[in-house]
Order: sequence, then C-alpha cells, then structure tokens
Amino acid sequence: MTEDLITPEVAGTLPGLFRERVKRTPDSCAYRFFDALNETWSDSSWRDIAKEVDRWQAAIASEGLKPNDRVAIMASNSRFWITFDQAALGLGLVLVPLYTDDRVDNVAYILGDSSTKLLVIGGQWQWTCLQEKITEMRTLKRIISIANILDNDEKRLISLNEWLPLKYEQVEKPYMESNSVATIVYTSGTTGSPKGVMLSHWNILTNTYNSLQTILPSIGNVFLSFLPLSHTLERTIGYYLPIMIGATVAHNRSIPELGSDLQAIRPTALISVPRIFERVYQQIKDKLAKGPAISRFLFNLTVGVGWRRFLYQQGRASIHPSIILWPILKSLVADKVAERLGGNLRMAISGGAALAPDISRVFIALGIPLVQGYGLTEASPVVSVNRLENNIPSSIGIPLPGVEVKIGKNNELLVRGDNVMLGFWNNPEATEAVLDEDDWLYTGDKARIEGKHIFITGRIKDIIVLANGEKVSPTDMELAIITDPLFEHVMVVGEAKSCLTAVAVLNELQWQKFTEEKALEADAFQEQPVEKLFLDRIAICLHDFPGYAQLIRISCTTEPWTVENGLLTPTLKVKRNKVAERFKDEIELMYEGH
Repeated sequence: MTEDLITPEVAGTLPGLFRERVKRTPDSCAYRFFDALNETWSDSSWRDIAKEVDRWQAAIASEGLKPNDRVAIMASNSRFWITFDQAALGLGLVLVPLYTDDRVDNVAYILGDSSTKLLVIGGQWQWTCLQEKITEMRTLKRIISIANILDNDEKRLISLNEWLPLKYEQVEKPYMESNSVATIVYTSGTTGSPKGVMLSHWNILTNTYNSLQTILPSIGNVFLSFLPLSHTLERTIGYYLPIMIGATVAHNRSIPELGSDLQAIRPTALISVPRIFERVYQQIKDKLAKGPAISRFLFNLTVGVGWRRFLYQQGRASIHPSIILWPILKSLVADKVAERLGGNLRMAISGGAALAPDISRVFIALGIPLVQGYGLTEASPVVSVNRLENNIPSSIGIPLPGVEVKIGKNNELLVRGDNVMLGFWNNPEATEAVLDEDDWLYTGDKARIEGKHIFITGRIKDIIVLANGEKVSPTDMELAIITDPLFEHVMVVGEAKSCLTAVAVLNELQWQKFTEEKALEADAFQEQPVEKLFLDRIAICLHDFPGYAQLIRISCTTEPWTVENGLLTPTLKVKRNKVAERFKDEIELMYEGH
C-alpha cells in the first residue's frame, strides 16, 4: 500500500475521495490524454482537473438541478467523463452512465425510466443515433455535446464550449450521506429490459478499498483505461481505485489504436474483459500459423515450460528440469508477447465474463501477471479475485475482505457485504427477487467452493436440460469452442431436445484463410460437407466434455453479432434470446430428423 492511500472513512463520499486526492497530491499527474492537434500525449494534474470540475459545476448549477436529480453521460473515456462525473456527484446529483454504442431504443428506455434531466454526449455519432427517439425523451431539459454538432435545430442541445462559463465562482456543495445513491447503472441483461442498479457512495468506496487489499499496488502505477467507463468494473477499478492510491490513468484513443497506446503508455495495470485477451490470443495463433514450424515449436515449448514454472512458483508442483530453459525462452518468445501489452505490466485483471482456462493458461505461462476475478453490477462490482501468489486460473478467485459468500439452493452463489446494491430503481419486485431479508444477494450463478477459491459452474437460467434429463452448461462449451480462432461467437442450444446444436459467427480472416486452404467458395459455410469440417474442429475443442455435451449440427454465418444489431450487450455478451429469435428457422432446420 502507498502512504497516500485514502480510506473510505476519510473520503466519506466519491467527491470527497476526489477532493482529498487533490488536497494530498495536487501537482501529481492524474490523467494522460492524447492531444490529436499536436499528436502527443499530455498530462493533467489533480489540481488541473479540480479546476475543470469547478467550472463544470458552475455550468450545471445554472440548469437549476436539485440533489438526487438524475444526469447521464454517453461519451467515450476521457477527462471530460471524469470531470462531469465528479462535478455531478459533488452537487449531489445521481449519475446514469450510458454506453456510447448502445441501441437508441435502449438509451431512450433508460433515460425515460430514470427521468434523466441532463445528458452529456460525445458528439455527432451519438446525436445522430438519438435523433430517432429525441421527441420521446421528454424529461431531458438539456443535452450537452462535447464536440460541436452540425446542422443543429434542437433547442435543448448546446455545445460544451458554449455551455461552460468563461468566468465562474465555486458553487455551494450540499451535504451528502455516504449511503446516499451515487449512481444508477442499468444492467445490460441478456434477457428482458435493463434494470437500474442503485449504488451508494459507500458501496463503491468500500468495494474499491477492499479490492486494493488483494491487488497491493505499489508506488508509480499507470493504468490504461480502455473499457468503457459505463462498465462498472472499469469505473470502480480503473477510475476510483487510481484516485484512492494517487495513480495516473491514460485514456485509450480507441480500440483499433489499443496496440499503439499500450506501447506508448507502457501501463503497469490493465483492466479488461475476456474478449480482449481472446483477440490477442487469436492474433498470436494467426501469426504462428503463417510462420515457420520452428516458431510454433518454440512457442509451444515456452508455454509448456512457463506453465511448469508457474505451478512450481505457486507451490502446486515440484521443480522440473525443463525450467532451466526459461531464461532463454523468455528472451526468445515470452518477452515479445509481453511487449505487445506494453512490457511493464504488474497486474492484468480479466472480469465481466469467464475467460477460457486454455487462454488464461497461455498468458500466465508466458509470464503475464494475469488474474481472473468475478463480480456483478449489483455488487459494485467486485466479489472475488485471484491473488498473484495464489492464482488458480480456472477459478474466479477468493472473496474480497469484507465480502461474504455461501452456496444456496441449486448451488447458487450468494453474496453479502457493504458492496451490495441498495436495490433496483423503481422496481421493488425485482429487488425482492434477488435480495433476501438477511441482505444476501442472489447472483444467479451456480458455483462450488474449494478451500477459499470459488468456481463458477454455470448460470441458473442458462443451464440446458436435454430431453434425457442430462444438464449442460452452454457457457463452458462456448468458452471451449472459441479457443478455435475460426469462431468469433458461438451459442449452444438444445433445451428439451435430444441433442445439442449451435449457431456461430465465423472470424472473417480465419474463414478467408480456411476457404483458400480448402479451395471453397466464400459462402460454402452453408454446405453440409463444410459443416462436417466445422464439427470435426469443434469435437477437438470439446474432447474433455461428456458424450452428451457434443454438437451434432452447427449453423454458421459471416454476419457479425454486434451491439448495433441487438445480438450483443454493450459488454459484448451474447443476448441468447435475441440470437435464438434471429436464428429460429436455422435452429429448427438443424433439428429436423432428430
């Protein structure tokens, strides 16, 4: 821990945390952003950001908002996101974060359900999307665009430059209780309408502090922020946690530029969802497939030796003679992979969804300090995380200090602690369904506990029950299948059927390579002989699964599943009901004769 650590008791509230940081280290680098005009990275100190917050608060105060009014932001990660959040929270307002690429009907629902009065957007892209439903957003009194909007005739819309005052005075801040609502985060559930999770200042502060007890950061940490700040994992661990310890945060320009930004920033800490690691893994596999056989041999040798070294360091295996090769293999192979992630990582955390054990094993074997954690928005969000010194990649780690867990009926994981939400906004029935009278949160995840480690075994609602009574976790099968880079997304189906099938999206580059190797046409994925080739590859991925957990048919497409077409949530999880509806005919065809 650093001497500059700010405890929840000292902070009291999230704006209290920020002001205490400004007081302690006013001239230290708080945020690093890319100046596109000068094509260079620039730094802002905590004092600089505090001045911007004061200016934003003066502008917000002119809108006549009252404490507990809801305000929203639909913009990319930047110092503007941070400034607006701190300005709003400091005035006792409740922030509603929105994903920049969310579907307009979803955004309209959230703004209406929360009765949001003020909205900050990034620019033309968001405005173009909103215009379709703007007349339905009646509670909105003001819309501020960070970038200028062309051809604007909406009276409520104003550019940030026009809205922010040139001269201003600090406005009076209301008193806030630590257990008051700080934010309403709408869950991007894979089924049904999103529900607004009410999180208090104390929920988030204690979750941030307790997460620190497991990560044990040292002085000089630099975070690269690329997950959307509307994602609670990024907001708690990638935003509030650095304030608590006084670390620097650099904001990624865009996902396509993530590789370049990793090289430029060389972060010590990285917060990610599995999809990012899956993509890096696929890129490595692609490069190896195109290279000489010796490269593949060295890579596989490095992973094998690195994994034995890891198990030895963890105290779970005796020393193996091959470990003597590690310094050479590290220099030839492992360091090159580490360099792609900046070459300076002290901690990489994967959360938000399960990371396939085979993929996490590769990164860990190559010396990347990768740990998997578990959480949900309703828990602010972190429940558990692996420790570097006690890391079991197939598990979701050990509960945070101050967080209780137990296994309930149907092997459901239950969670209790100061991090558990106040409830769902305007939805007492939904709250009662997941929070019992003893304050246990029902996660909906099936789990088992071995020693101190928790292992997720499936979703209560996602478990497929075959006609013969056998139960299958589709998530486990899907994680295994996507270790084959040919498959971008996959969804296993078979409820009440005699066997399992799947629908999948083919990776564009891998499919092109596949067609060239097999001399196939671009649309050959619809042909039965090609389906057999797919199933043969998938059978290799599923070799450890029981006989009933195998696919007998698969229907593939090259059309991506995206947030925009409604098949993925903003956190890139498959919307199972929507995919099943979209591919209803294909699924029925696969079951003909079975």
